[in-house]
Amino acid sequence: MAEFTFELNDDQKEVRDWLHGFAADVMRPAAAEWDEREETPWPIIQEAAKLGIYSLDFYAQQFFDPTGLGVPMTMEELFWGDAGIALSIVGTGLAAVGVLANGTEEQIGTWVPQMYGDANDVKVAAFCSSEPDAGSDVASMRTRAVYDEAKDEWVLNGTKTWATNGGIANVHVVVAVVDPELGSKGHASFIVPPHTPGLSQGQKFQKHGIRASHTAEVVLEDVRVPGSCLLGGKDKLDERLARAREKAKAGSGERVKNAAMATFEASRPAVGAMAVGTARAAYEVALDYAKTRVQFGRPIIENQGVAFQLADMATQIDAARLLVWRASWMATAGKPFTKAEGSMSKLYASEVAKTVTAQAIQILGGNGYTREYPVERMHRDAAIYTIFEGTSEIQRMVIGRALGK
Repeated sequence: MAEFTFELNDDQKEVRDWLHGFAADVMRPAAAEWDEREETPWPIIQEAAKLGIYSLDFYAQQFFDPTGLGVPMTMEELFWGDAGIALSIVGTGLAAVGVLANGTEEQIGTWVPQMYGDANDVKVAAFCSSEPDAGSDVASMRTRAVYDEAKDEWVLNGTKTWATNGGIANVHVVVAVVDPELGSKGHASFIVPPHTPGLSQGQKFQKHGIRASHTAEVVLEDVRVPGSCLLGGKDKLDERLARAREKAKAGSGERVKNAAMATFEASRPAVGAMAVGTARAAYEVALDYAKTRVQFGRPIIENQGVAFQLADMATQIDAARLLVWRASWMATAGKPFTKAEGSMSKLYASEVAKTVTAQAIQILGGNGYTREYPVERMHRDAAIYTIFEGTSEIQRMVIGRALGK
């Protein structure tokens, strides 16, 4: 058994420093511009692709890091650079995780590379789960997928919302209802290939934060996809639905995971790492400012009220990172989240990001409230972490249920 350590190894440090350089030299100088433009920063995604950061190979290397720390380390550094640009770079990963969590080897090999493209022709992908009337309440999902046995095709109809890269993606992964009587247990995930008729972009949202990341509705009108686009295959789906029906008849309380939940479970520690990156960025700005801002003849960090705030910020960020690292290590080691440790990491880190960015504004005072300093943008960006991929309220519910078993 390897010796227990919190120290990153030399390879991890090299990757961390490489990512940090990209975040500092490429992302940060462009952050304010793309936030104002509220557009996908294609030139920066392409630059990331040329360097090998935006690529299937890079994320696969981090995903298969035996310590489990490759992905959270990557997320923290990129989101330290800028949350909106970072989400435009890593947003494809949620769709990729959806395929990795539910797809066959053939489906993974066919579709995941098409989600990224290459350095000369970058592509993005979208994971489409939420709906106008079904966000946290996935059992209320209405998008339907009906099997046309004669043509071996699935026909999808419905509207998805809050989809990162929705409508502009090369590949869409869509969660739909295949058996309404089973509620959330009757869901399945489908690949919608490029240029499939019937899929269109609906409303593009103008957001409070993460404005460089494209978020939109995805409208599905008689979208036909081949049977091979059902993630996991029809045999596996039929077996899962049959088990769910038998348990429903028997009145079993055993929970059956659906496709969307499998994706969110796998991604929650990564979202926690995003929040840690944003919190750390705001803390560092506030710390530097407190050391150089002189009031009443001395730097404001020498005032206990400011120093104590910074002490709390540093402690909370470190605690959030440790929860994220623990959950990431557990997932890689195959250890079950018996106390919903993945949700714990996402919950705490998200709340810390909101708190720390607000404290950073307070320390900068009037300057912090202006767009001349980045903490105003970081505070707007941080608000999303307690909302997307499971609100803080949902995380508390998941944790409470786990503790009550």
